[in-house]
Amino acid sequence: MSVTLDADRATPGAAATTAPGVPAPTLSVFDATMITVGIVIGAGIFQTPTMVAGIAGTPALMLLAWVLGGVLSLVGALTYAELATTYPSAGGDYTFLSRAYGRHVSFLFAWARSMVICTGSIALLGFILGDYLTRLFSLGEYSSAIYAALAVVFLTAINIVGLRSSSRMQNVLTLLEISGVLLVAVAGMTLDATHPTPAAASNDTAGAFGLAMVFVLLTYGGWNEAAYVSAEVRGGARAVVRTLVMSIGIITLAYLLFVGGVLHGLGFEHLKSSEAVGVDVIERALGPLGGQLIGVIVAIAALTSMNSTMIVGARSNYSVARDWSALRFMSGWEGRRSAPVTGFIVQAAIALALIVFGALEKDGFSTMVEFTAPVFWFFFMLSGIALLVLRRRDPQAARPFRVPLYPMLPLVFVATCAYLLYSSIMYARSQNAGYVALAVMISGAVVLLALRLKRSTSD
Repeated sequence: MSVTLDADRATPGAAATTAPGVPAPTLSVFDATMITVGIVIGAGIFQTPTMVAGIAGTPALMLLAWVLGGVLSLVGALTYAELATTYPSAGGDYTFLSRAYGRHVSFLFAWARSMVICTGSIALLGFILGDYLTRLFSLGEYSSAIYAALAVVFLTAINIVGLRSSSRMQNVLTLLEISGVLLVAVAGMTLDATHPTPAAASNDTAGAFGLAMVFVLLTYGGWNEAAYVSAEVRGGARAVVRTLVMSIGIITLAYLLFVGGVLHGLGFEHLKSSEAVGVDVIERALGPLGGQLIGVIVAIAALTSMNSTMIVGARSNYSVARDWSALRFMSGWEGRRSAPVTGFIVQAAIALALIVFGALEKDGFSTMVEFTAPVFWFFFMLSGIALLVLRRRDPQAARPFRVPLYPMLPLVFVATCAYLLYSSIMYARSQNAGYVALAVMISGAVVLLALRLKRSTSD
């Protein structure tokens, strides 16, 4: 049966699931879980515990924030599990937004994901990788950016070879990444636990705890990317749910062990003032060699997250191209490779451009954070609302999994996203990168208008 690719006249997301040469179930639950865990457990866990400790004020509140972060992530995962099992697609959020709000909103999301969210995250992780590799061997003034660009080119090549090659590499990298996090945790547990008594917390406990949760949830962010491989996981709906729940479980356990280990090894007061908790713990336990070892661990974490983000990001380009004839050049899917090759190439080109942009700024890492966060949380919130919309708009759809305690859990998820959206806007509004992100979104609206005008003139 042949299906036209002129999806401008088709139901959004439909072509991606019925046309030949589309994603096939080639991933195991383990593969999908490693991709998801690899996205989430990045270099952030080596940076945020200090900030969370300083904001929370007490060890108890700090640990509570990390536990609550896992709980809220599980709430979000259950929300996404219903969407991903009801509408399995390589488009992930793009498919959900198309069905809930129509093609215009979903196009703006795809534009933002291609220009800001995924590519910005790839560039951000590239700068983290470059910063640590530069400590080992500098390539000059723009060393971090050069390392980041080389990583983008290398990982893109691996992914173009095929999903089997990239998923195998991802499994190895993720296991090494988890091992590195656990190594720091174990090293912390072996150190002397005699530390000064923590100072009393400030009176504004509620406000401080809320701000601490912003950084905790940012560190947990990324598990939703499992939705982008939902159509490629063997085992159907049950396998997708298992992937999401197992991913959150592994991530939460790893984070709690890490935070508990550095708290035990450094003490709360030292943890609050540490500039690099992983380095401090490992050097105390292993001596000077530990400083080089932690650099390798963080570099592996950044490389792991980069590869995971690339795997799911290219699938967004593929999905939007199936629904807009003007973008058809990205709609190809190499069946033997299980990869959207052109989608990977376009993604790499944009990521390299952002790396150049970041290199011209004072701090490439912080620039990419300011660039991506507000846009990410806005569309994340819309995806949560999409579940509520589709329950009413599409009540006859087969739902292999239904989120428990509906609508309470989805509403908790939406409220969490709204708070993080507000916080990220407040953080980025005085920064140039925040305005650049806004300009990118406006340009997306201009491109959308041009596509609409092109369609109207061709009819």
